[in-house]
Amino acid sequence: MTLPRSAAAKVAEAADVLLEWLQTQSSPAGSRPSSPDPVGPAPSAVVPDLAAGVHSAGDLKEKNTGAGETSGALPVVPTPDTPEPADRPAPSEIEPATTQPAHDQAGREAPLRLAHTDWLYHRLTITGPQGEVAAFRAAARGAGVIPWHLDLDRLEEDCFHLLVSPPAPQQRTLSLAGARIVAGQLREAVGRRHDLAVARVGRSRACPFDLHALVPVPSVLLRLGPDDTAPLAWLWEHWGTTQALRHVAEDTTLNQAGRDRLAPGDAACQITFWSADWTPWRAMPRIAACWPALRFDTRPLYDTP
Repeated sequence: MTLPRSAAAKVAEAADVLLEWLQTQSSPAGSRPSSPDPVGPAPSAVVPDLAAGVHSAGDLKEKNTGAGETSGALPVVPTPDTPEPADRPAPSEIEPATTQPAHDQAGREAPLRLAHTDWLYHRLTITGPQGEVAAFRAAARGAGVIPWHLDLDRLEEDCFHLLVSPPAPQQRTLSLAGARIVAGQLREAVGRRHDLAVARVGRSRACPFDLHALVPVPSVLLRLGPDDTAPLAWLWEHWGTTQALRHVAEDTTLNQAGRDRLAPGDAACQITFWSADWTPWRAMPRIAACWPALRFDTRPLYDTP
């Protein structure tokens, strides 16, 4: 059955609220509900956990905010038309991919994702020859999306069971038929948004620092989905964080001291982003190895920017 346009819009608007509620219901007993995203939706934002990889409606609109341009505070860095140097290693050539779970010092399997995501704000500064900085900016741009395969059948079933059997002390407020309808509507809304988000991969360049563009997740792992242990282990081993970066933006401000430190012919590029639980500390050495002429300075900022 095709929903009227107004009804479909209401379902889409309600999807994020219901997803957040479902996440709190699936949390371990006695744990606190997940904190809301501290910075709201953004072009690179991804709905966490239950429907990872699904954008909100506002996220799917590419905004012309000048994020890809340089201001007078930075040297003008044109985007080159020439291909990358042939001797630059691909990220996959730096170290063989592994899918083994991480372990702590006692040999126990270590958690790869915190129960309640802690989003950390970072500023990344890239400096080096103007041509190399321009080439990196071109290579780093992407959709800001990890194109996971989502098991929508399982999502619908999980949603249905949570609606008909919510954890105590909550009580069921929907009939079985009503719960089935709501679960189906959520599945349709999530599937629609996910398809729109994944369609942007390889086409959109809205995100100025896309980890999947620089250190891509293997397709065999993408098919397993965002909650499988093998993809989570790969992300931990190769990125150091288990979700796509959020609110990635190019910061065109650079203070006078920073400009004075630039060598003749050098340029600088500053990028800000939020990272899930950890700095992407394992991705940065891999990226730096691919761009040996550039210097990368990544700093987490714990005060509100």
